[in-house]
Amino acid sequence: MVTRRTMLGSAAALAAATSLPAQAAPPAAFVRREGTRLTLAGKPYRFAGANLWSGAWLGAAADYGNRDRLARELDALAATGVTNLRLLASAETSPLKNSVSPGFRNRGNAWNPALLDGLDHCLAEMAKRDMKAVLYLTNFWEWSGGMMTYLYYVTGKYMDANDPAHPWPAFANATAQFYANSKAVGLYHDWVRTIVSRTNAVTGTPYRDDPTIMAWQLANEPRPAGDAVTAEPLLPAFSAWIQSTARLIKSLDRNHLVSTGGEGLKGSVENPDIFRKTHAFPEIDYLTAHIWPLNWSWVDAKDIPGTHAGATAKVAEYLQQHQALAREIGKPLVIEEFGYPRDGGGYDPEASTHFKNQYYQQIYDAVLTSARTGGPIAGSNFWAWNGEGRAVHGDHRFKPGDTAWLGDPPHEPQGWYGVFDTDASTRAVISAHAKALATVGEPIAR
Repeated sequence: MVTRRTMLGSAAALAAATSLPAQAAPPAAFVRREGTRLTLAGKPYRFAGANLWSGAWLGAAADYGNRDRLARELDALAATGVTNLRLLASAETSPLKNSVSPGFRNRGNAWNPALLDGLDHCLAEMAKRDMKAVLYLTNFWEWSGGMMTYLYYVTGKYMDANDPAHPWPAFANATAQFYANSKAVGLYHDWVRTIVSRTNAVTGTPYRDDPTIMAWQLANEPRPAGDAVTAEPLLPAFSAWIQSTARLIKSLDRNHLVSTGGEGLKGSVENPDIFRKTHAFPEIDYLTAHIWPLNWSWVDAKDIPGTHAGATAKVAEYLQQHQALAREIGKPLVIEEFGYPRDGGGYDPEASTHFKNQYYQQIYDAVLTSARTGGPIAGSNFWAWNGEGRAVHGDHRFKPGDTAWLGDPPHEPQGWYGVFDTDASTRAVISAHAKALATVGEPIAR
C-alpha cells in the first residue's frame, strides 16, 4: 500500500542516491546493434534468457516482496546459464479481473515507491550476477492492467478479457482503441518519462547510464487489434504510437536499445506488411517473436504425443518466416517468449516435461544455428521462470493477495508454462544451450 510514510521514505532514499557521485558507464558497456546482430564491447552479444515478470514485486521491501527469495532465484538462473531477463516495469492499478496488485501507478501520478524500489533492487542484484535486463513499459493484456486500464482512466469504461458477453476478439479490438486515444497515450507517456528518467536508489546510477539494462520495450505484445478488419483503420494510430514512443525513449536515453515487445506475425494480425512497417522505424533496434503452440491451437494439451509433430512443423515455419523478415529489414531478432505445456497438460512440478524439453531444444537449435552461420537470431527468453514458486490453491488460479509469484501471470493457471527449480531435465536443456552458445565465436559467414 502506498502511504505518506513510504512515499517520504522513498523520496529520501532517492535524494540520497542521486547525491552520490555516480559515473556514466563507458559506451562499450552497453549492448549495441550492428546490422543484424547485437554486440557488446565489440563482440557478438548472444544470450540464453528467461522471463521473470515479477522481479520488481519480489524485490520490494513490502509484505508482498521477498528479497531473499529473489537472490536465490537469480542465483539459480545464473547457475542454469541464464544471462538475460525480461522484466515488467509497469503495472496499472486496475478494476480488470486477474490484474496484478499492487501496481506501479494509478490514474494520477502517485507512483508506488515500494515497487519502484523493488525494480531498483532487482536491477542491482542482476548487475552483481552480470545479467542484462529488458524492461517492458505496459501491456496489451489485462494481467498487469495495461492499455485497457489506461482507457478506463480516461473514459471510465472497461471490458474484461474472456468475458462471455464479449468473446474473442472483442477484448483485443477494444484495447486497440488505446492507440487513437491521445489522453490515454499521454498518461502512458508520463509513465515512460518517469521510469526511463529514473535514478536507481540502490546504486545511484541513472537508468539511462546503467549497462545492466539492455533494452526498453514499448509494451508486452502490442498489436493493432484482434482481427484484420478492425486493425485496418487503427493502423495509422498504431504506427504513430510505436514511432512516437520509441522517439520519446531515445530522447531520454541514448544508451539503450528499443524494441516493440511484439509477438511477430501473430501480433500483426498475420500481415507481413504491418510487421515490416512497424519494425522498420529507425528508432526500433531489433525484432521480437513470441511462439505459443498451445495458445495458437498448434498442439492439443490432451493429446500432445499425437499433435507434437504437427506443432513442431509450424514452429519451424514461424522461425523461418521471422528470420527472413529480420534479414529483409536488416535488424536482429530475439525469440523472447516461448512456452509449452507439461506432458498431459498438468500444472504441478510432478508432471513430466518430455515434449516441453523437445520444444525448447527446437528453439535453441534455431538460435545456435543462426549464431554459427551469421543469422539474425541474437538470443531467446523462455517463458517463464517459476523457480521456488508453487500454486497456492488447488484450482491453480491466482487470487488477490497471493505472493507466490510464479512465472505464469495472474490470468493463467499457476504452473501452466513456467519452469520450476525442480525441473532438472528442462534446466539441463537450458544449461547445455547456454554453454554451447557461449562457445560460438565469430559466425562462419554474414
